[in-house]
Amino acid sequence: MLVAGGRTFAIHSFFNNQQKESSYFCTMYRALKPLIFLLEPERAHEWTMVLLTLVCKIPGVSALLRAFYSVESAALEVEVAGLKFPNPVGLAAGFDKDARWLQQMRILGFGFVEIGTVTPLPQTGNPKPRLFRLPEDKGIINRMGFNNTGMVAAVTRLQSRPPGLIVGGNIGKNKITPNEQAESDYVQSFNALYDYVDYFVVNVSSPNTPGLRELQEREPLQRLLETLMREQSKHSVGRPIFLKIAPDLTNAQLDDIIDLVQTTGIAGIIATNTTISRDGLITSAAEIKQMGSGGLSGAPLRARSTEVIRYLHKKSLGTFPIIGVGGICGPKDAQEKLDAGASLVQVYSGLVHEGPALVKRINKSLLAR
Repeated sequence: MLVAGGRTFAIHSFFNNQQKESSYFCTMYRALKPLIFLLEPERAHEWTMVLLTLVCKIPGVSALLRAFYSVESAALEVEVAGLKFPNPVGLAAGFDKDARWLQQMRILGFGFVEIGTVTPLPQTGNPKPRLFRLPEDKGIINRMGFNNTGMVAAVTRLQSRPPGLIVGGNIGKNKITPNEQAESDYVQSFNALYDYVDYFVVNVSSPNTPGLRELQEREPLQRLLETLMREQSKHSVGRPIFLKIAPDLTNAQLDDIIDLVQTTGIAGIIATNTTISRDGLITSAAEIKQMGSGGLSGAPLRARSTEVIRYLHKKSLGTFPIIGVGGICGPKDAQEKLDAGASLVQVYSGLVHEGPALVKRINKSLLAR
């Protein structure tokens, strides 16, 4: 029984049939989705999360939602890079840039959340509009440009992070920082966030900060990773460092990435970031042209990100963990990534197009195997 506001609600009957629950919540999201999609994407994101936050303040509602969305089982636990994840489904960077929604994501059943991309200084990002939905493709195009409130604000929020949730810190450089000084930006955010996150992600693969992807070239990337590993050694507790890579790299570049992971000793790879490719889209070329530049995520990225994961896993002989992200819109997509060699998976665009029950559907499917 759940007591709220002096009234008693019987909730056991609501949870009698798991299949009916999932169907109910999926149907509810499908009904609300057209209304949500009428709003400009950034506004829809903000309003949806604010509404969820307000709803969760009603006595008993957080417990009710967590009871529905969370799938808790020892069979789902996985240890990666020395960290024990309660389940292998995480929220990719970009959704909660400023660590504002950690408690809400825990309620929705995520095993881990990656905040950011965080930069040393606050920045507004690129001019709006900069976020576009592709409903027919279950995709998203964005050119956000690392909009965030900066590392100091992130640390302030992380000090009250919810217990039992693994949190990763995705770090990048400010737009005004030239590439030859980029290491300084990464080191600043790395050290500022060090005591407040469980792992780090080095983001040099976003297509939305001019010149950033040049840092993926072997020489500057090796310097950067070695610098961060030296910084890591100065701390008493180790924090795994992952490198997030683009899906647009050639096999030769992927071979360099494998060698760099093994040479520098970082923990592993997140594959992949968004793509600059526009191949195979259902959305008309005219609409795509009107949207302009930016990284494409969601279902159109699924096959390529899986291909990169499989290549890295096979060529490296599975010597380091891979977090798979890109086009996960259902349990089959998540399983595909895991079968290709990923140890964990992350969602973002799939959450927008499929709704919050996606996390539960994936975890239930993994348990059923």
